[in-house]
Amino acid sequence: MLKKIWMSLLLLVQAITGLCQTQKAGRPNIVFIMSDDHAYQAISAYDRHLIETPNIDRIAKMGMLFMQASVTNSICAPSRATILTGKHSHKNGKIDNHFPFDTTNVTFPQLLQKAGYQTAMFGKLHFGNNPKGFDQFKILPDQGQYYNPDFITKNEGNIKVEGYVTDIITDMTLDWLEKERKKDQPFLLMYLHKAPHRSWLMAERHLDEYTNKVFGEPTTLFDDYKGRATPASEAEMNIMHHMAWSGDNKVFPEVMDELGIAEIGFDKQRYRYETGRFTASQAEHFRKAYSKINEDFKKAYPAMSEKDKMKWKYQRYMQDYLGTIKAVDENVGRVLDYLEANNLMQNTIIVYTSDQGFYLGEHGWFDKRFVYDQSFKTPLLIAWPGVTKAGVKSDELVQNLDFAETFLDAAGVKIPEDMQGESLVPLLKGDRKKWTREEVYYHYYEYPAEHMVNRHYAIVTKDYKLIHYYFVEDQWELIDRKKDPDELKNVYNDPAYEKIKKDLHQRLDRLRKKYQDNTSLSQEYIDKFMDDASRGKVFGVSKEKVKAIQERRAKIEGQK
Repeated sequence: MLKKIWMSLLLLVQAITGLCQTQKAGRPNIVFIMSDDHAYQAISAYDRHLIETPNIDRIAKMGMLFMQASVTNSICAPSRATILTGKHSHKNGKIDNHFPFDTTNVTFPQLLQKAGYQTAMFGKLHFGNNPKGFDQFKILPDQGQYYNPDFITKNEGNIKVEGYVTDIITDMTLDWLEKERKKDQPFLLMYLHKAPHRSWLMAERHLDEYTNKVFGEPTTLFDDYKGRATPASEAEMNIMHHMAWSGDNKVFPEVMDELGIAEIGFDKQRYRYETGRFTASQAEHFRKAYSKINEDFKKAYPAMSEKDKMKWKYQRYMQDYLGTIKAVDENVGRVLDYLEANNLMQNTIIVYTSDQGFYLGEHGWFDKRFVYDQSFKTPLLIAWPGVTKAGVKSDELVQNLDFAETFLDAAGVKIPEDMQGESLVPLLKGDRKKWTREEVYYHYYEYPAEHMVNRHYAIVTKDYKLIHYYFVEDQWELIDRKKDPDELKNVYNDPAYEKIKKDLHQRLDRLRKKYQDNTSLSQEYIDKFMDDASRGKVFGVSKEKVKAIQERRAKIEGQK
């Protein structure tokens, strides 16, 4: 009798163990693909007028294309910190590119690793040299380089690899999948591209094709910034006035000297540093590809008007920017092909996104930072074969704040109470009733600094944006997103919007309380930042410019 009882208990234990193993084996793999500064309007799943991206589009065809995905703070390192922690910038401490990331933060890769996931990261992290929660990593130091890049690795120390960065990151990713991935464990793979970050050096194989392309101009290329708060006109990211002739547009330094063109920012310095990394054959190919452009430019420049120069710089910008995306799309295809060939699609969540959006000439701008759409909105394509219906779109207001919660939820891992986002799993499973968010919160901090975009926070709904610029001057903007999709008119003082404005103010106050953002937190940061800026320690801004801003601010305060 006792023997039968023991046998029964043994069978029960085996059954429970088998069930647990089955559940463990059923947890989805996660392939998180992120590029840097990839505008949604440069993905053909969103818009076909600039470039075809058939491989990135494959993810949307297999799953869901999010039309209203956005970021909480449109700048590189803070966006990545939000993704890893599931918290707004003021809660995780990484509010700008200047101050360091607080490594005491608990990140979702740490939690997945603890729960039995094998974890790996390859490519651009942009902060920290020893990311927590990864069994394997090979990451670019800081921004990294397009050609012959250096890498910080977990096992090999610091290494330099010859070749093109987008290809190399993919080679490392595929090598890990083939040689290090453990088939009895679910995995988290973070596959992170440098491209298409400034200053847009495309792969050699794309030089001849893309330097000969012509692209349509955005309707707001010559925006005069009238009708809005002053920060739009004061920002320093206009293609004509702030994009470097040499460092960005690849005008040879000797051509600039011959034509008497003054340097802009880090113009010739950046050009020489980046091209100085080339091998002899890379340098020869690069020089050959841009020689005709330079020769044609020398002939045309003396007769060019300011408008002509703007148009010329826009075309050069688009050729190089989109050329880098061509390589990203090709390499995403390599990874998708591997997943398909090795039967890894069916139980894998595949995400393609960017750390934020980017201006491709809209409002005459390049870069990001503002809460206006091309910067605030980010591409998001998610496939979860067998779970998410193929080829569907969502217009729900989702953010990079939600990624950590989504991955933990999908893996069956408890979501920490201090995370501030919401899991996208209900949307991915087609259960829209469980998604109740009607507005999102945004806060940008880094000012005065490179590109001089003033500090602001905002509430964004599907219909409106209420924006508060709170530094130097106290200014508000109200944008009607439906009637004014180009975001050219501030209707904050229009009596027709009085009721809407009042409602949005109340909702904004509630959001700031919900996410625990407040004036005292902002002021503490401002004091630290301005102290560093006044001592010349903030990238991209002079001590003289900081002093002028402080004087202007003091004058305005004195007039109140």
